[in-house]
Amino acid sequence: MTQKLVIIGAGMASGRVIEHLVEQAPEAYDITLFNAERRGNYNRIMLSPVLSGDKAYEEIVTHGDDWYAQNAVTCRFGEHVTAIDRDRKVVRGENGEVAYDKLIIATGSAPFIIPVAGKDLPGVVTYRDLDDTNAMIKASAAGGKAVVIGGGLLGLEAAAGLKERGMNVTVLHLMGHLMERQLDPAAGYLLRNDLEARGIEVKTQASTKAILGETKAEAVLLESGEILDADLVVMAVGIRPETRLATDAALDVARGVEVNAQMLTSDPDIYAVGECVEFDGHLFGLVAPLYDQAKIVAKGLMDAPDVFQVKELATKLKVTGCDLFSAGDFAEAEGREDIIFRDPARGIYKRLVIEDDRLVGAVMYGDTTDGNWFFGLIKDGTDIEEMRETLIFGPAYQGGASVDPLSAVAALPLDAEICGCNGICKGTIVDAISGGATDLAAIKTQTKASASCGTCTGLVEQLLQASLGDAYATPVAQPVCGCTELSHEDLRRLIKSQELKSQPAVWQELGWSTPNGCPTCRPAVNFYLLADWPLEYQDDPQSRFVNERKHANIQKDGTYSVVPRMWGGITNPLELRAIADAADKYNVPTVKVTGGQRIDLLGVKGEDLPAIWADLNSAGLVSGHAYSKGLRTVKTCVGTDHCRFGTQDSTGLGIKLEQILWGSWTPHKVKLGVSGCPRNCAEATCKDLGIICVDSGFQVSVAGAAGMEVKETERLVDVETEQEAIDITMAFVQLYRENAKYLDRAFKWVAKVGLDWVRERVVDDLDERRRLIDAFELSQSIYRKDPWAEHAQNSKTRAQYAPIANLNLEAAE
Repeated sequence: MTQKLVIIGAGMASGRVIEHLVEQAPEAYDITLFNAERRGNYNRIMLSPVLSGDKAYEEIVTHGDDWYAQNAVTCRFGEHVTAIDRDRKVVRGENGEVAYDKLIIATGSAPFIIPVAGKDLPGVVTYRDLDDTNAMIKASAAGGKAVVIGGGLLGLEAAAGLKERGMNVTVLHLMGHLMERQLDPAAGYLLRNDLEARGIEVKTQASTKAILGETKAEAVLLESGEILDADLVVMAVGIRPETRLATDAALDVARGVEVNAQMLTSDPDIYAVGECVEFDGHLFGLVAPLYDQAKIVAKGLMDAPDVFQVKELATKLKVTGCDLFSAGDFAEAEGREDIIFRDPARGIYKRLVIEDDRLVGAVMYGDTTDGNWFFGLIKDGTDIEEMRETLIFGPAYQGGASVDPLSAVAALPLDAEICGCNGICKGTIVDAISGGATDLAAIKTQTKASASCGTCTGLVEQLLQASLGDAYATPVAQPVCGCTELSHEDLRRLIKSQELKSQPAVWQELGWSTPNGCPTCRPAVNFYLLADWPLEYQDDPQSRFVNERKHANIQKDGTYSVVPRMWGGITNPLELRAIADAADKYNVPTVKVTGGQRIDLLGVKGEDLPAIWADLNSAGLVSGHAYSKGLRTVKTCVGTDHCRFGTQDSTGLGIKLEQILWGSWTPHKVKLGVSGCPRNCAEATCKDLGIICVDSGFQVSVAGAAGMEVKETERLVDVETEQEAIDITMAFVQLYRENAKYLDRAFKWVAKVGLDWVRERVVDDLDERRRLIDAFELSQSIYRKDPWAEHAQNSKTRAQYAPIANLNLEAAE
């Protein structure tokens, strides 16, 4: 006897159910198919080529009108189902009821709309179906600017299609890298590079605050305050199972419509299939499991029940022409190790995650040829111990060629600058080598590369090795860490010459052997990037030491010290009262006067930090950065204000210098001193930079030390005016920032490059001095700010300082 089967939703999953039924049991059911869209089943995966203009809708139709007619499927397209009456076993549509013996809910998923002002304006669209696609095609006809919110697969496909249609496209993504569910940061970086090479602008860590416009969308406002003009806004931030009908019908619904292994809902006559389903806590978005579900549903309807099983899935995609592959679990975890292969020249990245001699995860970009083989190893739990050394090269690996450690330098174009001091490019050095220069001395003589500060020496030597092979023996250089063969000097030069402006860029382009660096290299890379690219690079707090993350020095008992800044060592009664009140209020056990003319509050609890900062802020006190690799203090004497021996206003100069330099990040801590006369009460001659005031002006000295190593400063220059002393100081600090190895104090750096080299740039070359000052001011436009105030006023950051739990409290009954 033919039964009545009603299906709600004409998507790919339900379409596959119908195919199974009409092929294997064509007389078993009288099928009625509802669909809110005005059409039947089409291949949604192919909407992107329709958007880009590569295909027409007719080319992606799976089941046309003729197919439905041939298989006696009653189609009610363009009609919404308004309710399911389980007691009467009828489905209520906008145009009337239909009775059922069996019902399939295949309502799919609905796009998530971020709840911001302006989300309902004309010109704001989602990207889920053909109607959305047609709306974007129509909007793109006039050209203009499109903003795509969401850097997942759909968002990127929308962006690529709109770019092909002639629009200027910007992608906004909330997370740190694109497609973070499928890709790790390194692969996400490569994808971003490829998209930007296609003319698509990408902004990560971008949170949308509102969509602006009166009668239609005109712009997107970000939480950062940036406003992006937009003629079209596409929301592609995710999907959620469409469960409203199931919920109204009182079926069991969690995140999706809950089903058992036979794809039955809590009603034995109602199945569910596709993206609306939740099974054993899992939701589904890829087509492979949807087709597996469809097979199970069809078998159940034909009285041959089977069970649905969640399988390990590999994602092999082509996003806007870029090949991607990911499988398994590639999150970092204890006991796991990574095997990394990078080919910067070809834009290839492969990462394998190993745990207990088993491959548990894989991410590949650019070359996914061996993806299925790696997926098989993951799925089968194959022991890979015997092939551990050659695993990354895939199943066809023969022999044992290793990755070229010189690949980063070899990949540089011939016009890449190697020696910044003398403006020497790679091509000039390569020509010299071809002409007979076979060692470093000959290169210096013929090209002047490496003949000045010496920071490019490592790169020149690598070029010699790459060109001459075994005929050249490279001196052993100390690498930054075990993640790379590059020294700090090489790393800094490559970051500049290749214009690397993010950590993933460094990991990929310079061939890092780990996915995201290590605790040794990350702080260094973070500093080099923010020093070289202050506008483009966003400081990464997770790549800093704990004191810099907490903006306070941690003590041996887990408490912190808080040192407010006192400009030039000067304070006043209001500030002192605020410090005393804070010490009382927060039960600070120790208040200490430091050698740098500051007051240190020792023993502050971590959870009290934002509150004590707020109280100190209210009195005008800001962070003293006593925890930072940056300016600590400018120590002064009273100078001409009070001292009968004072020759200049040393206090005023110290205050000016501290207000100019505070907040700056440097390779190591920086301390200054300004003494009002040669009696040197401010101890200026053992500082990183010291100024002695004399009758004729100011004596500026650098490269002193008074810690584990004690060293007197070296005279840099004598100047007549206070402004000259300030300019020399700013230029010296910026030169140190641009060229020193991370964690080298200024005196160690000057010893390496030579005082004459510093003097040539800071004193003698006025154009270079001005460039250094301008570069420093540019950086300070970002970093001359109070981190205490930022954290004290922000509820999200304040919450980070709260204790995780109080284990002394009694549990509730």
